[in-house]
Amino acid sequence: MKLQVLMFYQDDPKKCTAAKIVKFGLAKNIKKIGSKGLVLDPFSEKTLLPKDKSIVNSIIGIDCSWNLADQAFSKKFAGIKRKLPPLLAGNPVNYSKLNKLTTVEALAASLFILGSKEQSLELLNKFKWGHTFYELNQNLLEEYSKSENESDIVTVLKDYGLV
Repeated sequence: MKLQVLMFYQDDPKKCTAAKIVKFGLAKNIKKIGSKGLVLDPFSEKTLLPKDKSIVNSIIGIDCSWNLADQAFSKKFAGIKRKLPPLLAGNPVNYSKLNKLTTVEALAASLFILGSKEQSLELLNKFKWGHTFYELNQNLLEEYSKSENESDIVTVLKDYGLV
């Protein structure tokens, strides 16, 4: 699966996970989003499901500061918008906070849910704390990757006490 990032350059460049995966050639920095791109949007109505793989050709992470996310996502992006189901952050800045993921965590989770588990783990391996994100969410990611609809996600969340 192709990975792309739309960079807003709002965070500390030394801690920017999107910049690092672009540097390693694991994602491409883009200026424009195509119509078949899956845009990871935490404000989307629809949750990412494994079946979405059939309608997209790339996953796009919007790299912005969580403090400015409202502004960044108020822009009208092309593409197919989906939010991730709830996950715990493994990064040192937002460790174990629900849904406060870095761009690389969001991309890795998307890959996992869409069935590209090896590519997901390859991304996370570029970060010292990457394994922590995977370990915190391994069971959830496995469950999400088997979900067929939004009600399956709700069932998982209830099983894990997240709703």
